[in-house]
Amino acid sequence: DLLLSVPDTSTNLGIRDRSLLEIIYSAGLRVSEVKDLDIGSVNINTKEIRVAGKGSKQRICLIGPTATNWLEVYLNKVRPNLVKFASPSNIYLNRLGGALTTRSIQAKIKTYSSKLGLDGVHPHTLRHSFATHLLESGTDLRIVQDLLGHSSPQTTQIYTHVAKERLVKFHSK
Repeated sequence: DLLLSVPDTSTNLGIRDRSLLEIIYSAGLRVSEVKDLDIGSVNINTKEIRVAGKGSKQRICLIGPTATNWLEVYLNKVRPNLVKFASPSNIYLNRLGGALTTRSIQAKIKTYSSKLGLDGVHPHTLRHSFATHLLESGTDLRIVQDLLGHSSPQTTQIYTHVAKERLVKFHSK
């Protein structure tokens, strides 16, 4: 919650960054997946995003109402101001009209987390938080596996350890 609130949403780039962070967390996306999101891959009405995951496997990701609202604001009010003649169809553009890169997204998250005094926060931290929060709220492991685009349940089971640890600490208090 703190990280999501850091971008200055009184500016166009702050709105873009807030939308970017919300989408990564809300859909549990990898940084490469959010970087490659295309305008045609989003359906605001159904709150769905079509994502090309690892190995070019397609999956549908759902986004929550907050992420949908920020995405809609970005797409309607900010992105049109960033588009240049040769801009790609990527959703997230830089100030020059080019697509954001993996490194630029990583740098943004590092900058925002540093402002909070948080070290070691990466785009994948938001993905981990997404999975952990779902498991903590009782979501079935197979559903989380599908949402993350994992081909193996063993990959997803890594997140159950974190969820159990947090539950034990909470219960102890």
